[in-house]
Parts: sequence; structure tokens; C-alpha cells
Amino acid sequence: MTYRIQIVLMLLATTLFGVSAFAQSPFDQVGIGGDTVRVSVVKSAEALAPGSTGAIAVILDHEIGWHVHTNAPPDIPNFVAIATELLDLKVTGADAGPIQWPPVHVIEVQFVGPPMDYPVFEGRAPIYVPLKVPQDAQGEIHIAFELSYQACNDTYCEMPESIPFEVTIPIDATAEASWAGDFTDFDRSVFDQSWADGSGTDATADSDAQPAGSKFFGFVVPRGILALAAFGVIGGLVLNLTPCVLPVIPLKVMALSQHGESKGRTLALGLWMALGVFAFWFGIGLPVAFLTSVTDPSQVFGIWWVTLGIGIIIAIMGVGIMGLFEIKLPDKVYGMNPKADSAGGSFMFGLMTAVLGLPCFGFIAGGLLAGAATMPAVDILTVFGSIGIGMAAPYLILAAKPSWVDFIPRTGPASELVKQIMGLLLFAAAAFFIGSGIMAIVKADPVRAAQLPVWVKVAQWWAVAFFATIAGGWLIWRTFRISRKGAPRGIFLVVGLVISLAAVAFAAQQTEKTMNDIWTPYSDEILAGALEDGSVVVVDFTADWCLNCLALKASVLDINPVHDKLVSAGVVPLMADLTSRKAPGWDKLRALGQTGIPLLMIDGPGLDEPWLSNGYTPGQVVDAIERAAGRKKASITPTTPTGTDG
Repeated sequence: MTYRIQIVLMLLATTLFGVSAFAQSPFDQVGIGGDTVRVSVVKSAEALAPGSTGAIAVILDHEIGWHVHTNAPPDIPNFVAIATELLDLKVTGADAGPIQWPPVHVIEVQFVGPPMDYPVFEGRAPIYVPLKVPQDAQGEIHIAFELSYQACNDTYCEMPESIPFEVTIPIDATAEASWAGDFTDFDRSVFDQSWADGSGTDATADSDAQPAGSKFFGFVVPRGILALAAFGVIGGLVLNLTPCVLPVIPLKVMALSQHGESKGRTLALGLWMALGVFAFWFGIGLPVAFLTSVTDPSQVFGIWWVTLGIGIIIAIMGVGIMGLFEIKLPDKVYGMNPKADSAGGSFMFGLMTAVLGLPCFGFIAGGLLAGAATMPAVDILTVFGSIGIGMAAPYLILAAKPSWVDFIPRTGPASELVKQIMGLLLFAAAAFFIGSGIMAIVKADPVRAAQLPVWVKVAQWWAVAFFATIAGGWLIWRTFRISRKGAPRGIFLVVGLVISLAAVAFAAQQTEKTMNDIWTPYSDEILAGALEDGSVVVVDFTADWCLNCLALKASVLDINPVHDKLVSAGVVPLMADLTSRKAPGWDKLRALGQTGIPLLMIDGPGLDEPWLSNGYTPGQVVDAIERAAGRKKASITPTTPTGTDG
């Protein structure tokens, strides 16, 4: 997400800590920012010697009662918190270490809902970037980055700031290190640790704030990654039920037992075999992960032919897994039979086990490869790696307990049903991508896209629900035909109903949202045309990160009596979404002489100039609409934010 860049140059400050501190720690700093947060950059020393260490500090000075979000703000429903970040951090002439974030303070805030405890940076908050100077360094160190942050008080947030900085530090053999002033709290133990060359790369580290996620071995893993991993493991386990894989599991485990000679060695060989299966899946995900690491996958839905092409590929994979054509491997592949009597042999044994299953699950792999083009690299590797873990798990478990082989189900109609359900779910995924490709074409003109019939806007979701419902229904029907046992029937009845009902419920939810959306995307042309026609125009300037915008929309604009006024004849409600700094509403906001949101603008033939308000009640909005239509005389000053109810 990008935001408007606002740069205000200030005077050079050189006396923050007095003459004595300055003598111990010479530094440069540049002050930039607004009234609520003042930003400055400080160097630990005016020069650094070859082979020495140093740092810069990006200082955020907050006014009393104000703060910024941490570098890892927690998830809050219906609100997007703008993390404090050093974007595009590039260092030449030195190695940059992990960023040290300021101490986190927990305060009580009231967003959309009841008061809550919330982690923030406040007061005088330094962000440290450690530097190591190579022994042979000459010339100067150059540091460039863009500071992104959003200033808030307990109930209100200003628009995000994005400020670029460039800092140079001369390299001088006679320079002496100093850690006084703002660097007294800097953790210099970081220099006793090793880090990769940070030159020209982003340097990041965790703060004391806890992002939305869970800790594993000291690392915070986002919940989204955990969900992907969980579904991937389940998917990998299910792949073992396909006709190409299920019959060979006992044979592979028996081979491991024969070569193992002891329980410990059998388990070790089983581990190497499981690593081979994992390596297959992780390996096929690497090329796509590399591709997305050098591109921007978040933009893929805007390229209609890419998204449409992905959908077509996934649809072809669905047709294939349903049995209309086959994946055939060369005969030489089937002739390869590595022995599982060593670590390397067991690894190849597992690798070939996965390869030989391609005729059954290759279509799934192809569909995943196509769909993964829309995901970040870490998500791609998570998906494919977790599938590998799920598919490899039975071999490792059975290597530890070979007698459990007797509990493995046999192939038959059930394993064929697995393939059929996978094919139908691939069709659902294809419907999503094909629909996204079509909508990417349509939304090239957002105004025209907003005027489409509701059924066109939601057709994509109902197509997904259609195939998912068929998959759930077919799972239930075939299970009752295949099995007479109560347990399988009961389990897959629930699974089938969950698949079908969840898909229909989601499509219905999307339809309801679309049907109740009364707002038209803002454009200068629509605004001018509506005013020329004599209509009353209501423009809501908003953004995903605007707390008050969300609160005002929910408590004023979306409920009666305002909602009825907005949908009445002669009133045109426009939504100027300023989440992106490229949004067309920014120019209009500036033309109105405004620098912040929320902002509601109401204009019409009954007003000499637009009515503007940053905080309003239902009565004030209704009164302004009535006056804009010429049905009431002015009872409040047009530009008064609070006014009196009419």
C-alpha cells in the first residue's frame, strides 16, 4: 500500500544534549515531520574508521497524547493499522545489521468498538540501524530509506506520512567511536553477532510488539502462514489416498523394514525417505517462488490475460484429473528403482515415490503452480513445503511402527472419489481466476464497472459456489454408495455439507454486500456531471486506515435517516477512497483546502459553496442534504465541522 509523500524541510539542529554531550558524540540530524510527530536522523559519530562500528538513529518525537503504530501492529477487525517501517533501506560502504525498534508502550485506545489495550511507540522513540565498516573501506557510507508511519491519538489517526531520507557518513581512519546522547540505549551486543551483508538490502527485526501470529522456536509466525501450512499438510495427507500412491505405501514401508535391520535404523531410513518426498514438493515450488520474489504478485489480478490464463490452466488440470486425459511418465522413469539401504538411497527412494505419483496428483500440482503465481514467495514455499510434509508423514510414522501398515485402506472406488472431488475443487478455483481475469478487464474503468448489474459483479462467486456445491454433494452421494458403515457416512456427510454450505453462504454474503453498496467510485467527471444536472452530491473522503472514517460511516452514513436520504431521488453518493496515494480523490481533497480525513462534502444547487465536515451527526448530514437541494434555508455555516442539528 502506498501513501502520499509529504516532505517539509526544517532547520539543522545541533544542540539537543548540550555542549558536553556533543563533545562526546558528534552527530548530524535533520528534523522533518508534522506538528504531532517530529522526525530526525542522528549519527552516532560524524565519521567512522575502517573496521569500526556505528549506527544511525531515526528519532520520532511525539507530542504529548500522540503515538504511532509499532512496526508489527496487531490485527484489528475492520481497521488497517499503518506499521512504522523503514522502507527500501539501502546501505553502501558498510554492512547494515538488524533494526532495533523502540520500546513498546501499551495504552488504552478506542477504535471501532469498546476501549482496548494497544501497543504503540510514543515519547522520544529512536529506531536504530547498526553499521559495521569493512577493514578496507574508503570514501563514505551512504544510507537511504523511506520512513513510513501514521500518527494517532487515543481516538483519531492522521493520514500516513512517507518521508525519504539520505544520510552520508565519511570514512576517516582517525575517527573515534562515541555512544552518548540518543545512543545510550543502543544494544551494542549486536556487533558480537554475525549478520549477512546488509548493503543494498532491507534490514528488519522484531520489536517487543507481538504481531498477529504464534511463536515457534523464538520466531513469530503470522497466522495466515499457519493456516496455509495446516491446509497444505491436510492436502498432502489426502494425496496419499489417490490410486497411484495408496497401493505403494505398504510396499515402500516393507522395503524400509527389510533394509533397516533394527527399529532405530528403520526410523532413520524412513526419515530420509520422508525428506525425499518433501524435497520433491519443495523443489517444484522453488521456481514459482523465485519468479514472484522478483515481481509483484499483488498486481497480478490487474493483468487480465495473466489471471485469465491461470484460470484456464487450472480448468485444464481439473479436466485431466477427472480422467479425460492422463499424465504419462517415460518408461525409463518407471525403471528407476533406487535401493533404500542407505541415507542417500532412501532419500532417492522417497523422491521417486513422489515422482511416480504424478499421473494421479500431477494435475493438482499443475493447478497449484498456476494459482501460486498470485502469492508471495514465502506463501508459495509454505504451501508446497507443507504438502510435502503431509505426503511424507505416513512413511515416517509407519517406519517407526511398521505393524500399522495393516490399518492402511485399500484402493478402490474411494480413492477414485478423492480424485473426482479434487477435480471439482479445481474447477471452483478455475472459476475464481477466470472471473478475476474478466473483472480485471471490466475494472479498467472503475466507474463503468460500478454501474454493472449486481449479477455480473457476483457471478464469479456463484460460479465458485456452484462447483464447490457439486463437490460436496458428490462426496456425500458417492460415500453413501461406496460404504455401508455409519462412521464414514457420518464423517463425509458433515464434510460435504460444510463444503457446500460454506461456499453458498460466502457467495450470498458477497451478493448482499454488492446489493447494499450505494456508493459510486469518485471521479471529477461524475461529480461535475451530477452538479450540472442539479443533483445533490455527497462525497465521503475515506481510507482503509482511517479510524474515524470507519466509525462515522458505520454510525451515521450507513443507518437511517441518512441512508434513506442518500438513496433518495436527486442524491448522488460518491466514495473517494484515498487508501492509495494515486486515488483520484486526492486532487479534489486538496482543491477543497483540506489536508486530512474523515471529510464529508455535500454540494448542490441550494448551496453557494460546498458544505464540509470532519465530524458530523445524522441531523447535520440530513440538514445539509436538504439545504443543498434548495428545500431549506441555511441553518449552519457550510464549513463548520460540528454545527447545530437542523
